[in-house]
Amino acid sequence: MSYLPDIATRAAQVELTNEEIKRYSRHLIMPEVTIEGQKRLKAARVLVVGTGGLGSPLLAYLAAAGVGTIGVVDFDTVDYSNLQRQILHKTSGVGQPKVESAAAAMRDINPHITVNTYNMALRAENALELIKQYDLVVDGTDNFATRYLTNDACALLGKPNVYGSIFRFDGQVTVFWAARGPCYRCLYPEPPDPGLVPTCAEGGVLGVLPGVIGTLQAIETVKLIVGVGDLAVGRLVLFDALKLKMRELKIRKDPTCPLCGEHPTISGLVDYDQFCGTAPVDAPARKLLALPELAPLTLKARLDRGEPVTVLDVREPHEFKICAVPTAKLIPLGELPRRLHELDSAAEIVIYCKGEIRTGQAFRLLRQAGFGKLQALEGGIEGWAEEVDPAMPMY
Repeated sequence: MSYLPDIATRAAQVELTNEEIKRYSRHLIMPEVTIEGQKRLKAARVLVVGTGGLGSPLLAYLAAAGVGTIGVVDFDTVDYSNLQRQILHKTSGVGQPKVESAAAAMRDINPHITVNTYNMALRAENALELIKQYDLVVDGTDNFATRYLTNDACALLGKPNVYGSIFRFDGQVTVFWAARGPCYRCLYPEPPDPGLVPTCAEGGVLGVLPGVIGTLQAIETVKLIVGVGDLAVGRLVLFDALKLKMRELKIRKDPTCPLCGEHPTISGLVDYDQFCGTAPVDAPARKLLALPELAPLTLKARLDRGEPVTVLDVREPHEFKICAVPTAKLIPLGELPRRLHELDSAAEIVIYCKGEIRTGQAFRLLRQAGFGKLQALEGGIEGWAEEVDPAMPMY
């Protein structure tokens, strides 16, 4: 069987060294893989978008499996908050570009592979040119704009897209391949409204969960390359870590899909930040909400003078216990509609959370309820820690 004939053709010209035969011996003795399958792995070219929670186990296992050429795309740097789940990166690599940190770890795992690094964001301007150099793409991203971009580029180029996503204790895996089944747009025709779905930075994620989902993505990638097994095309695998249960949903190709349907209307890539209603990754997302802001140092000075300013924290109680602005009143966003009576509608209120999503939602809710003197704390709790209290623990 050959899911990807181009790999099979190149594999016919590939040889394994004695050292590689020893390294991959547990593959070679499997009748589903054998030396021919290992040659396909060596001949394969895989592009992985994202080197974070999903990318870490995925890249480690693809390197160990002997995938000959692996492209790594990411624009971020290693942060302390990554280390709880992004196991490819180490404490010594904090501040280093993620693609460089990942590539060093992968080459240490397997010096026989080629790692191509792309220290940049995947954009409509570069996606097609980059993806066409590879046999398939693995999506390890965490935002809707890049997911739609990756999906559309893969569909236009006829490439498989091994998809995974994670949030808190839940994960999803499938293979989108427009030539053989549905694409991402068949499952999600439209992106959710901005701020409706919290990110992992807002909602959290169990540290070991990406290890499960990223490994499942690696399995599907190896199956695609070697040409074995039943692919997850048309099947969305759902994993619940709290219950340790896995279930499956059928995904059907949408005949009205504008990308891969019977009468497609999408013939090129678009501005995916505009399509998803999100700010570019390198722009302050809070500015997109057009909220009036108050600088942390200005708020600190006003509080020190005893001015009547209500500081409203809309995070959850367990976040509040980690750190908070002094004098802040905690009303979690989900409780705010029924606790409006605790706030003075004539008072000046400064709202904050960890990022910008909950602040924006609280701002709109209060505005609609008749509160007129509203501001957002610039930078949220992180802005306060950076400018006012550097000793404050951050998460």
